[in-house]
Amino acid sequence: MKALSFTTIMVTAVSLLALSGSVHASKTDNRIESSAKQSYVFKTYLKTDDIKIKSSDGVVTLTGSVSEDSHKTLAQETVMGLPGVKKVNNLLEVKGEQSTATSDAWLTSKVKTILLFHRNVSTMTEVDTKEGIVTLHGNAGSLAEKDLTTEYVKDVEGVKGVTNEMTVTKTVKKTRTAGEKIDDASITAQVKMSLLYHRSTSALNTSVTTKNGIVTLSGKASNAAELKLTSKYANDVNGVKDVKNRMVIE
Repeated sequence: MKALSFTTIMVTAVSLLALSGSVHASKTDNRIESSAKQSYVFKTYLKTDDIKIKSSDGVVTLTGSVSEDSHKTLAQETVMGLPGVKKVNNLLEVKGEQSTATSDAWLTSKVKTILLFHRNVSTMTEVDTKEGIVTLHGNAGSLAEKDLTTEYVKDVEGVKGVTNEMTVTKTVKKTRTAGEKIDDASITAQVKMSLLYHRSTSALNTSVTTKNGIVTLSGKASNAAELKLTSKYANDVNGVKDVKNRMVIE
């Protein structure tokens, strides 16, 4: 009788533990799905895309469709940066005809993405690309902003040259609010994408983590110039409060 009681107690205890673990996993998965949907990236850049998010024990599957290839990568990087996420299965499809790598349409998309991520340049800049030469139109709030826009675009992988025909005016409307709170996962994703699209930095050799808006960079830089530019690009990303660069030159 005692043996039977002990066995019953053990079975009950194991069942309760399993149930507790299942409930905890369920709460974590619900939090991951909710956090992704409420993230700055999903509510700002991906709001017109049809993305479905399903998390199971920390493994997230993305299904649906996006308007361009960069959105597919951005969605994955954002979700991957959320606490509790172990893996992301990206099954998103790109709607319409896809641009080939290094094509003018692809370069235009990359340039527009870079300008969206950096807070010290205008997001309203018009971008046109022909045979790798990028022409910029629109308004800049100052000559320094115009020059910075040229600098950023010149360093986009694949761009052969830049013609900046922007007009300097003090009446430029800012689409972002100073001090706007942006979640850490969105910041990390933007920094990674920025380092990926700039030719002078390496996303593959750079690890990016963010905590309370403070970005920590680690990994390898090929020279001092790359080290400096990595900090500069990361520091100018929306939502970044500070950058700690712990990369080493090799």
